[in-house]
Amino acid sequence: MNHFLAIDLGASSGRAILFTIEGDVLTQRELSRFDNPIIHLCGHEHWDIYGLYHEIIKVLRRVAQEQITLTSIGIDTWGVDFVMLGDDGGLLRNPYSYRDTHTRGMPELFFAHVSAERVYQLTGMQVMDFNTLYQLYAMHLAGDSALNTASKILFMPDALNYLLTGQMATEYTIASTSNMLNPQTKQFEPELLDVCGLNQHYFAAMVMPGTVIGRLSADVQRLTGLPDVPVVAVASHDTASAVVAVPAKDERFAYLSSGTWSLMGIETPQAIITERTRLENFTNEGGFQGTTRFLKNICGMWLIERCRYEWGNDAMDYKELIERVRNDNTFMSIINPDDPMFANPSSMIQAIQDYCRRTCQEVPTTQTQMAQCIFWSLAERYSQVMRLLQSFAAFPIERLHIIGGGSRNELLNQLTADTTGLTVESGPTECTALGNVLIQAYANGIVTDLWQMRHLVAKNIPTVIYSPKS
Repeated sequence: MNHFLAIDLGASSGRAILFTIEGDVLTQRELSRFDNPIIHLCGHEHWDIYGLYHEIIKVLRRVAQEQITLTSIGIDTWGVDFVMLGDDGGLLRNPYSYRDTHTRGMPELFFAHVSAERVYQLTGMQVMDFNTLYQLYAMHLAGDSALNTASKILFMPDALNYLLTGQMATEYTIASTSNMLNPQTKQFEPELLDVCGLNQHYFAAMVMPGTVIGRLSADVQRLTGLPDVPVVAVASHDTASAVVAVPAKDERFAYLSSGTWSLMGIETPQAIITERTRLENFTNEGGFQGTTRFLKNICGMWLIERCRYEWGNDAMDYKELIERVRNDNTFMSIINPDDPMFANPSSMIQAIQDYCRRTCQEVPTTQTQMAQCIFWSLAERYSQVMRLLQSFAAFPIERLHIIGGGSRNELLNQLTADTTGLTVESGPTECTALGNVLIQAYANGIVTDLWQMRHLVAKNIPTVIYSPKS
């Protein structure tokens, strides 16, 4: 019997889940769930890395109190964001959030040094102004004091691993979200770093998912009461871990990781980098065991999350809201979820209403109409992206796996089946944490390859099938 702790940090909340693997039986228990709010400070949006570390220490103390013998620990997070360290190894400040506005317009400025075509040729990454490359360039132009004094730059999961073990490493899948990594060489591109005034020495050595980074430091052992438990570099980008746990039977599938962001893509042996994929803004990110996640980022549940935040205490129960939308299909205004105006507006409700006015559509006014507009728009966007994926894939896409928290939305799952014309299989909801743990199991010799992992998930986690309606 092996006990694994998965720390899964999303862009709005975090969770700690204990998994037990005994033979081919996998069980899980949530130990902790906590908020991960963005902090507005001195004109910028930041993540509270110290708060995240504190939550991890709290859950490790609970593990010790329950006298659970951990085999290992793994951490995954969202992509692109990073922490800067000084010469003495100390954190220089809380990291910027990718939703900070200081990167607006930065890609265009960067392309004056290295063309958009050249950047895509080198990295295969879609242009999003919050990519690590453009964050670093914005800081370089601003003469950012932390960047100017930084000795090392660690991505968020790498930084948390460092706080637990004292060991620095750059995990490959999280590095692949940066827009600086060459998928062929699997190293950062000096040509791009140079524009930001950086070089390879600012980053720790690259490691592949399934590498043991180190063990809990003496200080963390003292704080928690745990022994020197190994800490594994899992597929540290949350989507990379999630895709590992897709319960697919063969390679003829697409996935939709549904959460704050929707990430729709396919798994391929190597990157797909062509002029057409560049123009369609598709991205190539690193996966487990040398695979590539060829995908597109779509603004996902962020839309409804922000609306519900604005409704506050008046917000309808989520299940009731979905049921009302299901029973009332009269409102049909459609937005483009990926329009920049929805990235981080002061009011999401106002932004959606303004979009509908601008496009001469009926303006949603009630919670039901707003949710209906969002769900129908997402389903339509998924259909558009799926058609593009089908044109790029070297194999027929026969099934769409929807994973993550958004897979619980039965209405949207059915709408997606209807618009794409594909059978949709939803679940697991905790796919990211599952993938995290399966890679820990791989590091400990319990499983040997990707398909054995997926078989284990399919055997233990129930899913729901949605067939397209004619």
